[in-house]
Amino acid sequence: MQTTHSEPRSSETPTHLWRSPMLGEPRTLPLRQGTLQYFERGDGPALVFAHGWLANANLWRRVVDALADRFRCITLDLPFGSHRIALDPGADLTPPGCGKLIADAIDALGLSAATLVGNDSGGCYSQIATAARPQRIARLVLNSCETIDDAFPPEAFGVLPQAAQSPQGLRQLLTPLEDRSIRMTPAAYGLLLKRPIDDLAFDSYVLPCLREDDVLRDATKVMSSASAVALHEAGLRLIAGFDRPVLFAWSPEDQVFPVEKARAYAARLKQGRVALIDDAYSFTPEDQPQALARAIATFVL
Repeated sequence: MQTTHSEPRSSETPTHLWRSPMLGEPRTLPLRQGTLQYFERGDGPALVFAHGWLANANLWRRVVDALADRFRCITLDLPFGSHRIALDPGADLTPPGCGKLIADAIDALGLSAATLVGNDSGGCYSQIATAARPQRIARLVLNSCETIDDAFPPEAFGVLPQAAQSPQGLRQLLTPLEDRSIRMTPAAYGLLLKRPIDDLAFDSYVLPCLREDDVLRDATKVMSSASAVALHEAGLRLIAGFDRPVLFAWSPEDQVFPVEKARAYAARLKQGRVALIDDAYSFTPEDQPQALARAIATFVL
């Protein structure tokens, strides 16, 4: 049964614009690509969280809530189809461009020893960002995402780049997600989420592309340009030269990203390690936020 939302929102805020108060204060960064929104909460060692396609900062809300008493939690709201502030029309949103966007955000925040945490395609882009500017990253956490041995996007979601050859095509593909009963099917989020999530969070993931033309424009650019080339190049650079710790926080039940590939990738890195998180699919921050938070805290402290 679909759950109902339990977190507050202002009655004036449309659900597709909702962000959880657990994320902390909303802020913006003026970058060369445009204005990027992020959220900040807590004090201590810096953690930077990156989500993937058709999700947003809300993905990390309960992880942040579990960590903000010990860490400075910075959660990016990236232009991957569920964001509130679109980038400039000319922004580069190819895989190298998305990696640069994350790296530029870390630079603009003045962070010199951040732990970068990426889930799903946000993990792909986090590898590209780390390989491009390793001096900024003290540790890397990859949570259920593409590895050096994977296609990008994974085969299960190969329809997205095809549909995104035009904004109209992508909107047509996503329109059925207006119906909440469809969202947990395998063709939608059912391979990523083991159990349903709050309606507010789900609405914030699936509705922005259907409500905002400039958000749809960004998503179309991101998805239509998807390719594993930059990911594989970044993986080789990390294997060859990244000597800082990398944690693969993975569920043995992952339906999209097999844990065997995470183990193989970790073994090729100088300081790669694997932490298993049970009872979750790829969206571990939704399925098991407390367990993921513990794994991150143990890794960093």
